[in-house]
Amino acid sequence: MSGGDGLHGAVGGDAFFERLVERFYEGVAGDEVLLPLYPERDDLSAARRRLAMFLVQYWGGSGAYSEERGHPRLRMRHAPFAIGAVERDRWMVHMLAALDATAAERAVAPELRDEMADYFARAAEHMVNRAG
Repeated sequence: MSGGDGLHGAVGGDAFFERLVERFYEGVAGDEVLLPLYPERDDLSAARRRLAMFLVQYWGGSGAYSEERGHPRLRMRHAPFAIGAVERDRWMVHMLAALDATAAERAVAPELRDEMADYFARAAEHMVNRAG
């Protein structure tokens, strides 16, 4: 699916989020802090698929994520993993690098890039479940 309403359509639809997630996980794959948090660390394809579906849905595209997995419940789904300030910050490093590269590649308006960056910062902070 491509196009769609709101930000999803404005950035080019599913293809934008798929590329964003691909870039993000390229960073995670080499990150000694984050990679151990992934049970499927030898094959991140399922994690990529889930994140891409979630972001597509969040930003106004297909509701496939909820149809397949139910309500996102992000904090609950991440509760089993020790996420502190270090993990949050590493996640943001990779997500912002992926966002900047993908937004530049797709000529995304700066205000849309900033809206996504703000969401990612709030979401990353919300996932913190350990001190330190």
